[in-house]
Amino acid sequence: MSVNRCVFRSLMLVVMLLSAGEIWAQERERVLDRREHEGYEGWMRIVPTHIKAQYAGGMGVMSVGAGWDYGQKCRWETDLMFGLLPKAYADATHMTFTLRQNYIPWSVQISPRLDLEPLTLGAYINVISGERFWVKEPGKYPDEHYYRFTSRMRLHLALGQRLRLRLPSECVLRDVTLYYELSANDLNIISKACNRYVQLSDIVKFSCGVKFQLFDCRRMQK
Repeated sequence: MSVNRCVFRSLMLVVMLLSAGEIWAQERERVLDRREHEGYEGWMRIVPTHIKAQYAGGMGVMSVGAGWDYGQKCRWETDLMFGLLPKAYADATHMTFTLRQNYIPWSVQISPRLDLEPLTLGAYINVISGERFWVKEPGKYPDEHYYRFTSRMRLHLALGQRLRLRLPSECVLRDVTLYYELSANDLNIISKACNRYVQLSDIVKFSCGVKFQLFDCRRMQK
């Protein structure tokens, strides 16, 4: 009886080891991070790789723009965006211009057509139009350093997540990515640091958007 148990346990151990080896081999074949980038050549470096549309985020009610992803696994992303703040939300209609830099460290394949980017980190500078905003304090204030900051330009920090849908078509549009971000600007962060009564909910803003990947980086190589 003891011999049979020993043989049975040995067989079970062999089966478990073989199963573990097969699963490990399958995981090796599965590419978790499918982002690829081989760089551009010549004039192609100036062609944007994607366009974006975003709601809120301190860039106007709606903003649109184009950008470039680059670096190993396309982890870096630079965007130029223009936004609109309608009169319904301010004293007058204002335009915004934003230069932003994003870092996306990971991308995880969750299905043949879906990828999850569980963390995005961003920093962006936003400039707003209008006479009521200034870079240098106007003369109506009693002291040259009355406010000590510019009201025309803000620095924002953001973090978020993304879900990418890979399209099967061979057309120009390659992927569609939905994303959201939580962001705060420099003045609000300073206010939170200096005033314990300021809550995170008072300074953190929600935004969401969509990114259209125009080109497969590898297909742009000649």
